[in-house]
Amino acid sequence: MGFSRAVRAGAHVAVAGTAPLGDDGTTVGHGDVHAQTVRCLDIAEAALAAVGASLDDVVRTRIMLTDITTWREAARAHGERFAAVRPVTNFVEVSRFIDPDWLVEIEVDAIAEQDADADEGEDEDE
Repeated sequence: MGFSRAVRAGAHVAVAGTAPLGDDGTTVGHGDVHAQTVRCLDIAEAALAAVGASLDDVVRTRIMLTDITTWREAARAHGERFAAVRPVTNFVEVSRFIDPDWLVEIEVDAIAEQDADADEGEDEDE
């Protein structure tokens, strides 16, 4: 497909929309917004780590849901990870995702301290 899961440019890190996919490529947490949100955040956390950042560096999250009435379930999972960090966030309803089993996708932006091991422009490709 030709995209990167995460790109780091200096201190700024952008993580692309993460879907609730397991390591085998199948959807995790069928019908469960909380479980799917947790999985999306797991993927985002790994992508951040791959470019030398962490959840502590996150400044913005975007949570996209196919049913906005389920926002509290997503918010609970978000709060479990970000209670101390408190990034700005927004919840938006979308009509659908590529896979109809996906109930949520999450994008993340972070500002990470410069690290001698992190190369500017480094990315984790998909």
